[in-house]
Parts: sequence; structure tokens; C-alpha cells
Amino acid sequence: MKQVKINTHISRKFNQELENLRNAVLTMGGIVEQQLSDALGAFRDNNRRMAESVILNDFQVNSMEVQIDEECTRIIATRHPTASDLRLVLVIVKATADIERIGDEVERIANLIITGELPGSESIKNNMIATGDKVMAMLRKTLNAFARLDVDSAFAIHKLDKEIDKQYKALLAEAIKEMQQDTDSLPQWLEVLWAMRALERVGDRCKNICEYIIYFVKGRDVRHVSRKKIAEALREGQTE
Repeated sequence: MKQVKINTHISRKFNQELENLRNAVLTMGGIVEQQLSDALGAFRDNNRRMAESVILNDFQVNSMEVQIDEECTRIIATRHPTASDLRLVLVIVKATADIERIGDEVERIANLIITGELPGSESIKNNMIATGDKVMAMLRKTLNAFARLDVDSAFAIHKLDKEIDKQYKALLAEAIKEMQQDTDSLPQWLEVLWAMRALERVGDRCKNICEYIIYFVKGRDVRHVSRKKIAEALREGQTE
């Protein structure tokens, strides 16, 4: 397991600023992780009050994104970071945006419970819960990899997105089949489809964050490239 520490600078204050930024991202990620856990719990137990609290707490995530962005802008303007320091700041900006969007997707899941009686069989509900549990595990692992800047873990998590996509497609096909036999509940079914899509999108966001970790450590932008190319990047030495 390869872990990377932030560079040590002559200015202790700069070191602390970078560490504070990373900790802020992890705090924000922890809030979103709890929101997802609560949203899945609300779905499992049909708990509208819990779902409403998830939506009400989303403002905290939005506020943290703005604060982190402002601090990143200040650091770029005053510290003029270069090489790996600049990459770290850019990665924090991007990761923060993806974490905020995960919060938005979680809100969609919570909205599903608030809309009222849900259509669909017990099989669909159970499969959505199973998918949600996988997504939850992926998010937790992603945040842990970000905390350690662990590229090996990031690559392993990156591959999990393919499993989430496969599970989502199977779930979608099952839902569409049932929806065609229950056209009277079409508006409610659309909410279900939105929630399914939200789960899949959380997986996509986690994959993005894993790519940012690899970019910071290796200095290689691995977005939109094959996993084979990513594996090659991991075998190469870090570039400044």
C-alpha cells in the first residue's frame, strides 16, 4: 500500500494551510458519507423524518464547498504553489466539487422517500438497497484512500465503478419491466429511476476522486483513459 505525505516547506504556516485544506475536504466527505448512510437507512425503513433531515443538512455541504474553494483561491494567489503543491490544490478543488455533487445525488435519494408510497416489488427495493450498500462501501473506501493519498487503493476502488454500473443496468431493466405494467404510477416510477441513477452517479463521483488521487501522486492525468493505461501510470515513478 503506497501512501504519500504532503511536502514539507520552509514555511510551517504553508504546511499547515495545506493540511487544513485536506482535513476540510475529509470533514466534508464525512458529512456526505453520513448523509448517504441516513438516506439509505430512510429508504430501507421508509423513514420520512430521516429523509427530510438529510435534505435540510445539505446546506452545510454547500457552505463547506464555497469555503474550501475560497481558501484554495487564496493559496494560489498568495503562495503561488508549484509542482506537487499546485496539483494538491487543484485536486482539492476537484474533489470538493465531486463530494458536493455526491451530496446532491444523496438528496435525490432522500426525495424518493418523501414523495410518498413507492411503486415496485420487494425485489426492486432489496436490489436498490444492495446497490446502495455497495455504493456506500465505495464512498467510504474512496475517502480513506484520499486521506492516505493511497494510489493502490485508489486504483482498486476505481475498478469497482464497473460493478456498480453493471448492477445499475440490471436494476434499471427490472424497474422498466415493472413500470410498463404499472403505468398509472408513472410519476412515482420516475422518482425511483432518478434515485437509481443517483446511486450510479455516486459511484462515478468516487471514481473521479480516485483519478484525482492518482493525478496528485503520479503527476499523470488519467481521466478518460483505459484501466490498462492507469495501471501503466502506477508502475511509473512520480513526476513533478
